[in-house]
Amino acid sequence: MSQQSKEAVFYVSLSGTDSWSGKLAEPNSSKTDGPFATLEKARDAIRDFKKAGPLPDGGITVYIRGGNYSISTTLKLTAEDSGTESSPIIWQAYPGEEVHFIGGKVITDFEPVDDPATLERIDKAYHDQIYSTNLKAQGITDYGEIDPKSGNRMELFFNNEYMTIARYPNEGWLRVGEVPQTGEKLIDLRTDGITLGQHYGRFKYEGDRPDRWAESDDIWVHGYWVYDWSDSFHRVVKLDKNKKEIYLSEPYHGYGYRQGQRYYFLNILEELDSPGEWYLDRKSGILYFWSPSPINEGIALVTTLKELFLALEETSHITFKGIIFEASRASAVSISGGTNNKIAGCIFRNIAGNVVTINGGTENGVIGCDIYDIAGSAISISGGDRKTLTPGCNYATNNHIHHYCRVIGIGGAINISGVGNRVAHNLIHDAPHHAINFSGNEHIIEFNEIHDVLKETDDAGAIYSGRDWTFRGNVIRHNYIHHIKGPGRWGLGVYFDDNYSSALVYGNVFYKAGVAVHIGGGRDCIVENNIFVESQESVNIGVRPREWLRHPGHRMYEKLEEVNYDKPPYSTKYPELAAILDDGDPGFPAGNVIVRNVSYGGRWMGIHSLDFEDVEVKHNLIADPEIINWRKPDAKESGTYKYGDREITDILAKYDNKVIDSDPGLVDMEKENFQLKDDSPAWKLGFKRIPIEKIGLYKDEYRTAWIDD
Repeated sequence: MSQQSKEAVFYVSLSGTDSWSGKLAEPNSSKTDGPFATLEKARDAIRDFKKAGPLPDGGITVYIRGGNYSISTTLKLTAEDSGTESSPIIWQAYPGEEVHFIGGKVITDFEPVDDPATLERIDKAYHDQIYSTNLKAQGITDYGEIDPKSGNRMELFFNNEYMTIARYPNEGWLRVGEVPQTGEKLIDLRTDGITLGQHYGRFKYEGDRPDRWAESDDIWVHGYWVYDWSDSFHRVVKLDKNKKEIYLSEPYHGYGYRQGQRYYFLNILEELDSPGEWYLDRKSGILYFWSPSPINEGIALVTTLKELFLALEETSHITFKGIIFEASRASAVSISGGTNNKIAGCIFRNIAGNVVTINGGTENGVIGCDIYDIAGSAISISGGDRKTLTPGCNYATNNHIHHYCRVIGIGGAINISGVGNRVAHNLIHDAPHHAINFSGNEHIIEFNEIHDVLKETDDAGAIYSGRDWTFRGNVIRHNYIHHIKGPGRWGLGVYFDDNYSSALVYGNVFYKAGVAVHIGGGRDCIVENNIFVESQESVNIGVRPREWLRHPGHRMYEKLEEVNYDKPPYSTKYPELAAILDDGDPGFPAGNVIVRNVSYGGRWMGIHSLDFEDVEVKHNLIADPEIINWRKPDAKESGTYKYGDREITDILAKYDNKVIDSDPGLVDMEKENFQLKDDSPAWKLGFKRIPIEKIGLYKDEYRTAWIDD
């Protein structure tokens, strides 16, 4: 049976009815036919269409008319809802109209607080600013959890802006006091025999602020308890105000608790003391709110949806286009398996979970979307087979992702795993932690612009991977990474952590990117043809403790066996990996190459516990006031070599590195034009032009407006 020649169309509208045909864009004059009312009915109509005959040439389009669609259940599509390459199924906003999928409920009936007992708990100066409303009276009885990792965190938005649960302090952090080492049950967390975060389920606080708080079983704390790259939320089981001790709920943080680390309190009525804060009494259902503008001039909304907006399971050739997904307690979209499924030109905002998860399949992707003001990560992509090194070819391209992980401090804008996936042309900025986190093999990370991430964390990278020798063949090229500096010492542009090995870092531009590239004990990494400007260090490389290789959290040797590292396809594709145990010291960072780079205005390198000859450093143009911070093997301290130090100049010249005390020939540094002039000395060293003009977002059918962040 041949395909029909004409594209089929269905319509969904807030003015529709599911008993109608769905073939009209609006109700007819007699109100006897018109669009469908629900997405589910449109899905079922497509199924019926397919049962009756082949898909039409050009496929089927479901046009969704403008308006706010209240979503309470997941729209689930399966293999039977698929299109084909020549007959795709497209769900899209009607041209020129805004379609909002909303997983929340507008709340009203705010009144001034007049309960004497409640007012007694609130500073008198703020009595006239705080209003309350009864959620139970409005049909809202499920208040979810405070912990965002529960997947059921209720949030409040006012005029589409995120409001903060009342907290202390309003900004910044408190510091963990002494961690008592006595009690009923010792939680003894150890790393390679070193006590780490050992505790008895409590720690001390400083000051007397909690003295003003009423007894409550719903006070919480959020903190970075041992490391500045690992956070968690805990309910406070008990506040001992005499001993100034905080008892925490289980499960405890995986690394324990350490004096001097950061935390804050939240969900405390007495701390409702600034515009934009709110508190919910979960027993009574009363929500208290200090709105940032007059309460009667805005829209307050709480999230209610605790499942996905959309789930695609083993579907193919389905596109969702031009839809605004907003206000949800959970993640937004899941694509599991299938091929050629696409989330395109959509907006995701005010989502409490991760946004889009692609789990397996091939050529599934997120393209041209704006993702912002979200509690967790934006896009997670897996795909491909690590045993066979078969690529997934899934992708995230041309997306603008910003202000993510605003509640869950740890996570990336884009997380990729598996084999052979691509992250390209994304603009990523303003977040507490990573921009791109990757694991697996043969991924391409290219033409992305990343800035102002790692704003809350330390010992982290804008682009990060670690703890696996088998993650090979990954390429990081033609990205612009700039203005990377967190609260601690270790803000890094590209971070290969804990013996990660074998990646190509090629043709990137790093500007004020902290430690721009860090090789943390790994092997076979190539850093080539990059431009580094005003780096804390352009390249840093050193040795990690050998005992870490067998640590239960690293499992480096076990990971080798899990992929049959010494047998095809790994042994043929990665011969260096197949031989990694042959020299008896796999933890030594051998085989790293730093070649044909340009570095200006900062420090060129940090080399730690290595001889200079242990790293291949050649054909680089170095125009930094500080050349190398070098701790030689067995040395207790490092030394810094500056421009003019004869020892380091002679060593560098031996390998055709050129050290100069002038601008290396940047076109216009003030305007961040980091192309090199025709007379730059870098060209004679073999440097190749970087296509900087191609980095970042681009206009296409999904992204028609230009972004100026």
